[in-house]
Amino acid sequence: MLKYSCLNPISEKGIELFSEEYEKVENYQDADAILVRSASMHDLELSDKLEAVARAGAGVNNIPLDKCAEKGIVVFNTPGANANGVKELVICGMLLASRDIVAGINWVQYDKEDENIAKTAEKQKKQYAGCEIQGKKLGVIGLGAIGVQVANTAIHLGMKVYGYDPFISVEAAWKLSGNIRHIQDINEIYKECDYITIHVPLMDSTKHMINAEAINMMKQNVVVLNFARDLLVDEDAMVQALEEGKVRRYVTDFPNQTTAAAKGTIVIPHLGASTEESEDNCAMMAVQELRDYMENGNINHSVNYPTCDMGACSHTCRVAINHRNIKNMISQFTTVLGEADLNIANLVNGSKGEYAYSLIDLDQQVSEEVAEKLRKLDGVLKVRVIK
Repeated sequence: MLKYSCLNPISEKGIELFSEEYEKVENYQDADAILVRSASMHDLELSDKLEAVARAGAGVNNIPLDKCAEKGIVVFNTPGANANGVKELVICGMLLASRDIVAGINWVQYDKEDENIAKTAEKQKKQYAGCEIQGKKLGVIGLGAIGVQVANTAIHLGMKVYGYDPFISVEAAWKLSGNIRHIQDINEIYKECDYITIHVPLMDSTKHMINAEAINMMKQNVVVLNFARDLLVDEDAMVQALEEGKVRRYVTDFPNQTTAAAKGTIVIPHLGASTEESEDNCAMMAVQELRDYMENGNINHSVNYPTCDMGACSHTCRVAINHRNIKNMISQFTTVLGEADLNIANLVNGSKGEYAYSLIDLDQQVSEEVAEKLRKLDGVLKVRVIK
């Protein structure tokens, strides 16, 4: 019986995908696998029993990736599962920034007791007039699952879309509308676009990528939208640009003391993926990833180990080995198995940074003695006999 634990409430649409071979436990230290959304795992003591962590969402800032990798714990996320929910809110953010809808609604609420409100509104509404987004230039920085959907939707709304992503995947490129102008230099987006939306992961190289220098290159009255991560934008520089009138609106899904009361900001309380559909999709994808790893050893959508997939095992035995990405590892595995008179039917190996993963299908069953010899090899972090 495999055991799993949920550090946050997880949609039942996902939980019900577990088979009767899985048991839910409250104590995460008793679990073979963990499901998590926003709970921080950085201070948790991770047991040697733990095999995998699945984040029901895309961001993994709340998970100690290196610590997990070092213990042979594979961390999964669910890229694209919440893309439509975030995309819809980005489009909403553009519309809110283009026309002063929020201030108009607030005025109605403030004057709701006025018996002449209908007549007053006709005089008042000019204060909340704005512009249409059709024909305007939108710059999309990052063409992953969300960025592609935002870009394609904006095309259908009549916008001229500039897309920037030097690392765009083949899959994303196939999904991207042919009407989108693919930009090689991000500075062109800063200089040309009326609206700029950012959809890249937070890394050392992307932290504060929207900074004072970038803002200075932007058009007067530009609208900047951030539904990815707050630290992608230097918000002190952004607030200054709003006060000076360089930026017309900053729309962010990340409330904090810097932006909550700043002039020209529209701050949304982190609602990007807060839809029933997104939560269901993320939970279902996370459970499917965990099951495929626990039952078949396959890795898809891991953030700390390489993709490695051999489908369901049709041979007598399958061994999964988490190890360091150093030379001669495969030869050591084959030597141990060969000395045990075991024939390798199939082998797949992949690496990601400092870590690697190997799946080996065999025509005979592996004994605990052989598995222990594999575990004792220098550089091996974890060995599982899956079948």
